[in-house]
Amino acid sequence: MDAKKGDWVQIHSIILKPEERASHLPEDTKRVPLEMWEKGFILHDANVGDEVEIETVIGRRAKGILVKVNPVYEHNFGEPVPELLNIGMELRKILEGEGHE
Repeated sequence: MDAKKGDWVQIHSIILKPEERASHLPEDTKRVPLEMWEKGFILHDANVGDEVEIETVIGRRAKGILVKVNPVYEHNFGEPVPELLNIGMELRKILEGEGHE
C-alpha cells in the first residue's frame, strides 16, 4: 500500500469534461477539462492511481484519483523584488524616529 488510512494525500479529479464546459469560454479553455487537485486525509488504504475518498482539513469529503502521498506545498511568492526587501527595516527606523531630521 502506498497510502494508509489517515495519511495526508493529494487527489485529482475532473470536474467538467471539455464538452460540459460553458459555451462562452475562450476556445483554448473550452478544449480542456476543468480539473481539481485537492489535499486531505485518506479514508482507506490505497495505492497511487486508485480512486479514493479523502476528508479535507475543514471536514469536506471528496473523491478522486490518488496522485501523491504526503504532498508538499509548492506555491511561492515569486522572485524577491530588490526594491521591497528593505521596506520593513526602513519603516521601522522612520517609526522609531531614526534618520528623521
